[in-house]
Amino acid sequence: MATLPHTLPDDPTLDEVRIHLAPAIAREAAFDGWTKLALEAAARGAGIEPSIAALPFPGGAVDMIDAWFAWVDAEIARRLPAETLAAMKIRARIAALVEARLEAVAADKEALRRAVAILASPQNLPRAARLDWRAADVMWRMAGDTATDYNHYTKRGLLGGIYAATVLVFLDDDSQGFAETRGFLARRIENVMQFEKAKAGFLKRREHIPSLSRFIGRLRYPGV
Repeated sequence: MATLPHTLPDDPTLDEVRIHLAPAIAREAAFDGWTKLALEAAARGAGIEPSIAALPFPGGAVDMIDAWFAWVDAEIARRLPAETLAAMKIRARIAALVEARLEAVAADKEALRRAVAILASPQNLPRAARLDWRAADVMWRMAGDTATDYNHYTKRGLLGGIYAATVLVFLDDDSQGFAETRGFLARRIENVMQFEKAKAGFLKRREHIPSLSRFIGRLRYPGV
């Protein structure tokens, strides 16, 4: 997971430049979009030569957005350390993690709106899907998930869908303290919890259903 350098070392790596500039580019992107102008303004503010600042973002806008989202991944880890999450039930952990992501970008809501529009372009949909998956994976890992079977994928798929939908609600939410967004998120998490409960009950009942293939095998080969 990316670190959050407040100051750059004298001879920074490109990864250090990338993560250092990411939130500054987002602030500029609210006015100039995810463009070269935003990158150059962020670089000047950080005292970095613009030509050097451009090197970690060869893919332009999408690479800048990717870096900002990676910064958010690290920021929520700072805001919600493991000991804080450990004291919560799983439902509360997921809600807290999604809300922390939104709080981390709340000051740059217009930059997020522009980022979502860029990622919604047909040519960027595969990258958008990977970024959504990464966000869900980071949150589940922080929540303590260690599943390695199909649950690993279903959990991330479900949370990725919840997160993407919640972001869209968040972008149009002018309520106090983003109450509408929080309510929407709580309802979606409740829906998933009900689904998981029903799935667990179904799988438990299946354990007691006689196996047809085993029954036929016993007819053919007694004692199997």
